[in-house]
Amino acid sequence: MNPPRTDARRHHDPEIRGFASDNYAGAHPEVLAALALANGGHQVAYGEDDYTDNLQAIVRSHFGATAETFPVFNGTGANVVALQAVTDRWGAVICAESAHINVDEGGAPERMGGLKLLTVPTPDGKLTPELIDKQAYGWDDEHRAMPQVVSITQSTELGTLYTPDEIRAICGHAHAHGMKVHLDGSRIANAAASLDVPMRTFTNAVGVDILSLGGTKNGALFGEAVVVIDQDAVSHMKHLRKLSMQLASKMRFVSVQLEALLAKDLWLRNARHANEMAQRLAEGVRAVHGVEILYPVQANGVFARLPHDVSERLQKRFRFYFWDEAAGVVRWMCAFDTTEDDVDAFLAALKEEMAR
Repeated sequence: MNPPRTDARRHHDPEIRGFASDNYAGAHPEVLAALALANGGHQVAYGEDDYTDNLQAIVRSHFGATAETFPVFNGTGANVVALQAVTDRWGAVICAESAHINVDEGGAPERMGGLKLLTVPTPDGKLTPELIDKQAYGWDDEHRAMPQVVSITQSTELGTLYTPDEIRAICGHAHAHGMKVHLDGSRIANAAASLDVPMRTFTNAVGVDILSLGGTKNGALFGEAVVVIDQDAVSHMKHLRKLSMQLASKMRFVSVQLEALLAKDLWLRNARHANEMAQRLAEGVRAVHGVEILYPVQANGVFARLPHDVSERLQKRFRFYFWDEAAGVVRWMCAFDTTEDDVDAFLAALKEEMAR
């Protein structure tokens, strides 16, 4: 038997792209260049480095002078740390039933964060003050977890967007009940690009207290951040980050990626392109008889219903996921590196399979 090779080599075809997730994409070349720039020499560990220090000023330019940034490894970690920071041990979080914290984080907010999630069914992934009121009660009832936080996602898990006014109404309603507002911003760049407004317009400007700032889905290799907007709303963030195993020793390599995205307009360029590819995909899908788009295409995802056997055949040609397999619902995601040719090839394959 030949010994295994020990030199690095490529194990995939870099020309193959699918529509399963924007997490499937690699890192943007400008992010990789920034990582190389931050390499070499010694920098103080655990966030006392020059790159993390500079990131603070960059994030404040987006989210206001009071914003404080805590880089973490991943999105689930960002959400769990952020929610822990604005709840007591007996606290609960109101969220949409479709929220990532409820559906796709393996129970981490409840198991690792010790939180109770109070979920609300929504038609489009979005909460409203009226929907929040379905769970916003019982603060003095010791038999019920106390609602202390409303968590919203922008853009939502169904690819829909909150307007700034909608988030302002949610924040005002939550604050009137003594609750804080957390925004899961794993795709916050896609939302800002689609709304054509700065990220501050629907975060610090309308009352959001704390947010999870996404990087990985928008061209980073790894790394997200918790951004504390209202310093009075949180306690002991740095201790919670360490306790939650989200404190990177070589934090400069997380911070420099977020710096590369946010210092200029790379975050916006990447998000706009992904959104444009989703619009191109949706336009083509609407012309295919027998395929139904289920939600407004407002960010970089397209949710559709089509015959189950067609989806299974199509999955052999392009990677994508069922969203609700029993109902025949699928999700197609575009990324910063999705090309027009990728979209057109997928549409051609979809038409072929629908015609069979």
